[in-house]
Amino acid sequence: MKFKTLGCRLNTFETETIKSITEKLDFKNLTFVNTCSVTKEAAKNSKKYVRQLKKSSPNNRVVVSGCDAHIDKETYINMPEVDVVVGNDVKIDEAIWRDIVKSGQSGFFGNSKGKLRQAKTKILPNFTKRSRAYLEIQNGCDHSCTFCIIPQGRGPSKSVATKTILEKIGNLVDQGFKEIVLTGVDITSWGLDLAGNEKLGDLVIRILDEIPRLPRLRLSSLDVSEMDDSLLHVFKTNKRMMPHLHLSLQSGNNLILKRMKRRHSREQAIDLCRNLKAARPELTFGADLIAGFPTESDIMFLDTIKLVNECDISWLHIFPYSIRPNTPASRMPQVNKHEISKRSKALRDLAQQKKIQHFAKLKEKTLSVLMESEFKGRAEDFTEITTSTPLKTGEIYALKVYNYSSDSLIAKD
Repeated sequence: MKFKTLGCRLNTFETETIKSITEKLDFKNLTFVNTCSVTKEAAKNSKKYVRQLKKSSPNNRVVVSGCDAHIDKETYINMPEVDVVVGNDVKIDEAIWRDIVKSGQSGFFGNSKGKLRQAKTKILPNFTKRSRAYLEIQNGCDHSCTFCIIPQGRGPSKSVATKTILEKIGNLVDQGFKEIVLTGVDITSWGLDLAGNEKLGDLVIRILDEIPRLPRLRLSSLDVSEMDDSLLHVFKTNKRMMPHLHLSLQSGNNLILKRMKRRHSREQAIDLCRNLKAARPELTFGADLIAGFPTESDIMFLDTIKLVNECDISWLHIFPYSIRPNTPASRMPQVNKHEISKRSKALRDLAQQKKIQHFAKLKEKTLSVLMESEFKGRAEDFTEITTSTPLKTGEIYALKVYNYSSDSLIAKD
């Protein structure tokens, strides 16, 4: 069997779940591609990998799912390389996969009409080849950012129940995982659809309190406008909450943020980062940023450059703006493609500069490192570290940093 995942950590969790389901069902000769549609390039790459994998394993049955396959299902159904398209709403439904295996039918499996409601599963991903485990706590999104196509593929926000989350984390810890990453499409909206008015901070506190044998807890991308007081307190005070936040910022200009229909201002982002950094100096920030959003001028773009420094962001995930079908931003005045490329390069250059500055601060320090492979791992603040001697994957080591390259710290046991 072959599995290919594109896009977000939620896709990673779902692919591992599907791998567990198909292994249980003894699905032979399967090629599965979990697609992404967040940018035009991601959608293009999704289709490219389908063709490549079919060519490398021509006798395998090709099944595709994910946001691009759900949104652009007709294109995938008509691709000669594709046998089955599985909708996002049923992709981790064991009953659907049983039907696919037994029936041998081709075509689309899922709900093509009405609101998407994500399937539930009792299957626990095995993550046998990974050092950390990802756990879905939420899916879908109730917001309507003008550039984003993902709600078309994921549907409305839906939270996983607290009891289910605690049970699955307990099982993953029992399997030996020392770090869990909570993931979803918009995890700061977790709990809004559940009884009890719980928020993400309440969930995190319960996880840390009720599963003390979990050494490290990490969160995926967070919305600045939805971070509750309990969550901020945990980041400031609990050392098992990893000192790294990846923020969905997108821009540093207030007018562009308004046109994006984001729910925060540049001032809120700056205040948040300075507040957390003052309480916990070792904490680092990552951010998603879009270069060349429609109507963005040079002066507006400079606000984004300034924001990176004002928030002291160490890790940048840069998206050159690309038109996504049926989004409001696609109907706005577009920025010249050459200018988008130029701004993207400026952000990439700044990203490298910020990374090296961060590396320099950590030289000669001893860091707690979770090994992702024999020679590579991640510090608590998400800094990548390489070693010259092999260490056991999935274990945590205290490593002394003695140098750094353009990509990582260099350490020894």
